[in-house]
Amino acid sequence: MMVLVAAKQLPRTRQGGRPLKSDNRQFTYSEVVSITNNFQNIVGKGGFGTVYHGCLSDGMQVAVKMLSPSSTDGSTQFLTENLNFLCYVGYCNEGTNFGIIYEYMAYGNLAEHLSDKTRDALSWKERLQIAVDAAQGLKYLHHGCKPPIIHRDVKTANILVNEKLQAKIADFGFSKFFTEGQSHLSTAIVGTMGYLDPEYYTSNRLTERSDVYSFGIVLLELITGKRAITKSHNKDNTNIVDWVSPLLARGDIRNIIDPRMPGNFDTNSVWKAIETAIACVPLISIQRPSMSHVVIELKECLEIEKAYEQDCGPMTKSFNDTFEVNPLGLEMDMVPQAR
Repeated sequence: MMVLVAAKQLPRTRQGGRPLKSDNRQFTYSEVVSITNNFQNIVGKGGFGTVYHGCLSDGMQVAVKMLSPSSTDGSTQFLTENLNFLCYVGYCNEGTNFGIIYEYMAYGNLAEHLSDKTRDALSWKERLQIAVDAAQGLKYLHHGCKPPIIHRDVKTANILVNEKLQAKIADFGFSKFFTEGQSHLSTAIVGTMGYLDPEYYTSNRLTERSDVYSFGIVLLELITGKRAITKSHNKDNTNIVDWVSPLLARGDIRNIIDPRMPGNFDTNSVWKAIETAIACVPLISIQRPSMSHVVIELKECLEIEKAYEQDCGPMTKSFNDTFEVNPLGLEMDMVPQAR
């Protein structure tokens, strides 16, 4: 069956190197209808299909993603989605009905967490842990999968969060496999404006560093609480890199950090995270780090924050008014214009 072949193509390990629980159970379409209560509760839509909330007979909550009938040509690619990132429960492959069933991420996606003002704002340590989790997922795609996989649509809406605020990459509908020895793929441009690699946008040349650029935008969103593209006072759309750059040039960390961020946090940790994000978004892809390097840097940020939290306790907040900075000179002329 198509899904079993896809499952064997990817090592049975999920991000962070932990074993992936999977029974490779095949569900009939009638079982999927029952699990989802006739597809009543839509919880999301991705590149190839719609995601529904469901419940197994043992009470376990699951998400069920069904391939849309108009996308049957992408079924092989679709069925590789999420197997190494979300806990994979099983699959459906019956007639024209293709789907995967995986763990339900009850806390939704990162974009919702950052934009929903009715929720408690994420702490700095929580944001760093989410960043590390997502970065490790991309590192595994680029360096742990054979062949390597480029996600092509890394964004906060495609990072899911569970009740423990553990983050996992989702929606591989646009992903591409690299064959051994390839430096790039020449391919049609897909992705989301605001996250799209400028070099890929202008040249159609896709590399793993295209995901790195997109992740840099995600990291800036985590730090600032702002969207990848925002409306400015003059009603023009502004990319988050354009918004951050003048503040960064002045060393104005106060106005870069999300003002809703609660509790104490170490500004050295924040500053290092900003530097890591900026390192991900040069216009020229070869100037960007690998995801392996990004993971190392973010883990250091997290360790700095944990040490600070242990020393200072939960109630203090420390700011330095000024920083000596040597910001990277980023030419923004080639950034695709927001639409």
